[in-house]
Amino acid sequence: MKNAYLLLFFGLLTNFVFAQDPCSNGRYADAVFSQFNLTSNLTYGQNSNWANSTTVLKLDFYEPANDTLAARPLIIWVHGGSFIGGSKTDPDVKALSERFALKGYACASIDYRLGFFPIDSANAIKAVVRAVQDLKAAIRFFYKDAQTSNLYQIDTNHIFIGGSSAGAITALHVAYLDDACELSDYMNASTLANMGGLEGNSGNPGYSTTVHAVINGCGALARYNWLEAGDVPLCSVHGTSDGTVKYNRGIVNPGTPLMYLDGSRMIHERACAIGVTNQFYTFNNAPHVPYLSNAAYMDSTERFVRDFLVGVMGCNQSALLPANEMQEQAVLYPTTYCDGTPSNEACGTNNLTNWEEIEVKVYPNPTQGDIRVQASETLSNINIYGFDGKIFLQLKTNPSLDQEISLDTLPNGIYILEVETENQQISRTKIQILR
Repeated sequence: MKNAYLLLFFGLLTNFVFAQDPCSNGRYADAVFSQFNLTSNLTYGQNSNWANSTTVLKLDFYEPANDTLAARPLIIWVHGGSFIGGSKTDPDVKALSERFALKGYACASIDYRLGFFPIDSANAIKAVVRAVQDLKAAIRFFYKDAQTSNLYQIDTNHIFIGGSSAGAITALHVAYLDDACELSDYMNASTLANMGGLEGNSGNPGYSTTVHAVINGCGALARYNWLEAGDVPLCSVHGTSDGTVKYNRGIVNPGTPLMYLDGSRMIHERACAIGVTNQFYTFNNAPHVPYLSNAAYMDSTERFVRDFLVGVMGCNQSALLPANEMQEQAVLYPTTYCDGTPSNEACGTNNLTNWEEIEVKVYPNPTQGDIRVQASETLSNINIYGFDGKIFLQLKTNPSLDQEISLDTLPNGIYILEVETENQQISRTKIQILR
C-alpha cells in the first residue's frame, strides 16, 4: 500500500512539474522519443478540383511511439510545389514531421488540391483559395476527432500550421486572411462564394479552424496588412537570394511570373510594428527553400522552429539558434483595411518616409481612354501595371503638377496607377478603363 501511495505521489508531482513547464523532461525541446509511428493516407475530406473532378484529400499522421500523454500539440505541415505539384511525402515536410514527432509533437502532413489552368494570376489565386480551404478542412478534422473518438489525442489548445513555399503561403493565408473583402482586389465576391468561401466545403463542417501559431518557410502574403494586431504568433525562415518567392516584396515566379507578394521580410516588419509575437531567421544568400536539399540548412530550420514552439508552449528552454533578422530593409507601402482605415505602420527605423501621403487626383475614372493626373507634389514617374505585376506603361514626366496620359493601347480592365514625385513620395490609385 505504501508503494502505491508513493507512486501516486510521484505521479501527481510529475503532473504538477509538467504543468509548470511542459518541457521540464525535455519534451518538445529535445528528441526524447527514439521512434515514431506513421499512419499513412488518412482521409480528411474531398472536394472538386480545378478540372471539376473530385479529389479525395489524405494526410499522413506522425506520433511519438509509446507516448502516454493524453493530449499532444499538433503541427500540420503543408508541402510546396507552386500549387501544381508536390505531395505530403516531400522530403522537407516528411523530415520535419519525423523530427518533431520525436520531440513529442503529433504531426500531420497533408495533400491538397493541386493544379490550375491557364497559368495566370487569376487562376493562381483560385489555387491558393482551394489550398486554404483544404487546410482548414484538415484542421477541422482534428477538432472533430478531439470532440468525438479522440483517436489522435490532440491538444486543441496547441494546433500549429506551417509549410514550405506554396505550403507556407497556404498556412499564412489560413491564419491571416480572415475577411472575404480582403480578396476584393483579386477575386469578385460571387466567384469566391461559388468556390465555397474562405472556409470551403472540403470536409468536417461545423468544427473550429482556430490555430495558435504559424511556421513560415519561404512563404508570403498577398498583402502584409492582412496580418493584424492580436493575430497568432509567427515564425519565419527565408533566404535573401530566393528567386521564386521574394525575401522582401516581388513577383512570385515559379517559372512563370504571376503576381506581387509580400515576402517574409515584410511580414516580419508588419508583425513587429503591430505587436504580434514573431521570430525571423534570414539565410544569407540562400535560394528558395534551402533546407529542402541542404542538411545544414535543415538542421538550422529545425532548431529555429524548435525555439519558437517551445516559447509558444510556455517552456523555459534556452534558444539553440538566435534570430537573424536584419539583412535588407523592408519597403512597406501604404494600405487600407476593408473599412477604408489607413494602415501604414513599420518597425523600428524601417519607416515609411518614401511612402508619405500625397494628394493625387485622377480623372476621369473610369475612363474611356485618356486620363489626367494632378498631384500636390512635382511629378517624376508614372507607372501603370496590373494586379499580376505586369507593367503596361512607364512614363518619365517633365517636372509638373499635372500630366495627361493616353491609355488607348490598353485593353479594358482594372489597373494600378503608381505616381512618384521628385522627392520619392509615392501614391497608388486603382483606375478602370471601360469603353
